[in-house]
Amino acid sequence: MPPGYEASNQRYPVLYMQDGQNLFDPATAFGGRDWRADQTADELIGRGSIEPLILVGIYNTGIRRMSEYTPTRCPRRRKGGKADRYAEMLAREVKPFIDHHYRTRKGASNAGVCGSSLGALASIVAALKYPRVFGKLAAMSPSVWWDNRAIVRMVAASQNRVRPRLWLDTGTAESENADRIVQDARTLRDTLLGKGWRQGEDLAYDEVWSAGHNEEAWGARFGRVLEFLYPKSEATGLSPRRAVSSPAP
Repeated sequence: MPPGYEASNQRYPVLYMQDGQNLFDPATAFGGRDWRADQTADELIGRGSIEPLILVGIYNTGIRRMSEYTPTRCPRRRKGGKADRYAEMLAREVKPFIDHHYRTRKGASNAGVCGSSLGALASIVAALKYPRVFGKLAAMSPSVWWDNRAIVRMVAASQNRVRPRLWLDTGTAESENADRIVQDARTLRDTLLGKGWRQGEDLAYDEVWSAGHNEEAWGARFGRVLEFLYPKSEATGLSPRRAVSSPAP
């Protein structure tokens, strides 16, 4: 909940985040390092950098995570392909539940999805499948490699005319195959640009120097994600400042 929630009658936008156990509490986070997502949001709200919002963390299911977060079944791994069902759960069960029990602002422009790694794939699927439900999307270090870049093919095949405001990033030191991972992210970015997104307008793309593939790295830049998706200017009616993003190679 944002600061002051209990004392006001205000309604708030919402960001639905995957891998929820990693977001707020080191006791449940992978490796004992959480994103500090709630603290980051509170700090930015207090500074007036973003509009107050509700963060919803949906826990992953452990052993089923790979299947539920991926868009296709991978023949080699013999699993995956349930992200469409997961997206349906977000849109038709989780979001209505939150809207009913909390003071939220309705409409796609007030609802976003966010995830990292495989969770980024699940978030992309949710935004593509339900563009009139989720109008904001953050894909952090997406696992573009899954099933020979299946997510790139899915984006390329999308016929949606409604495009969410989108943050996309990757670290430059995410694995021994860092160069391939960065190139995969650029391919996804270029595919998005080909579908009508405009870098610096409704698409922010960043390659984070020396950032790894871990909770600490994602938490360190989560504030920038919030500043792009939920700028204070949206609430005041002013034009949001442009995102600072890496130039095309």
